[in-house]
Amino acid sequence: MEDHMDSLKGIWAVGGGKGGVGKSFIVSAIGTVLARQGNRVLLIDADLGGATLHHFLGMKREAGSLSDFFDRGVDLEDLVVNTSLDGLNFIRGHKSSLGSENITYTQKNKFLRHLKKLADEYLVLVDLGAGSSHNIIDTFLTADLMTLVIVPEIISVENMYSFLKNALFRRLVAGLGEIGRQHVLLDAWKRRHENGIKGFKGLISRMGERDDEVGERVRRDIAEFKIHLIVNQARNNQEAMVGNAVKSVCLKYFGINTLYSGYVEHDEFISRCVNRREIYLESYPASRCAREIERLTKNLLEGRQISIIS
Repeated sequence: MEDHMDSLKGIWAVGGGKGGVGKSFIVSAIGTVLARQGNRVLLIDADLGGATLHHFLGMKREAGSLSDFFDRGVDLEDLVVNTSLDGLNFIRGHKSSLGSENITYTQKNKFLRHLKKLADEYLVLVDLGAGSSHNIIDTFLTADLMTLVIVPEIISVENMYSFLKNALFRRLVAGLGEIGRQHVLLDAWKRRHENGIKGFKGLISRMGERDDEVGERVRRDIAEFKIHLIVNQARNNQEAMVGNAVKSVCLKYFGINTLYSGYVEHDEFISRCVNRREIYLESYPASRCAREIERLTKNLLEGRQISIIS
């Protein structure tokens, strides 16, 4: 058996705000690349209301899912199953009416504790559900590497901005809470219209005007808030360039330096693999799409971004 003692550890979360952008495919593909490199990888389908990740792994939806963790108290580690690829493991989500917003505060914290424990043994990739509920955002913020997936459509981009704004705001509130000053941000946001605060960046600027400690903490948290962006289903260079535009907007309106890690072209053979219960990178390892996934995975590992596309 392959030795995984030196494999990567930690938590990578993949979100996006909108459903249907291909997060599950991206998670399965990145996980495949990382497992091939000798890492012990665990994929978790955290979309409780519409789990689909198993389809991209060539697996059937069998017994044993996150519902057993939340409803029956089964340990998260006991839900880990093997896939057909050595080093690639999986925890199923559950396709039901149960959504992330229905998880209680206590259940969420228990999940995050178990998630961190698994990260001592695996490189854990979490496929987040659609939306921007607190439970989804908090799972996203727990990650060591936070990635957002979009498709080159205005609705997807707008949902991503909303997700990002909510995540950053929640991170800043938590950070100020550590020094007992979260009320400064919350009050400023509540009174933003009467105080003439325009936009999120204007809110952040206001934080340091009257309170140096608050301003310093906010600036530090924003500097440490690193987002990796992936454009999925791009059909041409113009659509791939959406990632550069999003990166510029994030800097202008949020003050964060987003890393555009790469894009993946539209490939009709992906759905064919789903129908055949095949892992895409195993069936089409030499495709352009496969090479793009390998490149963006390398960029994620190295904290780099692709060159500007023209």
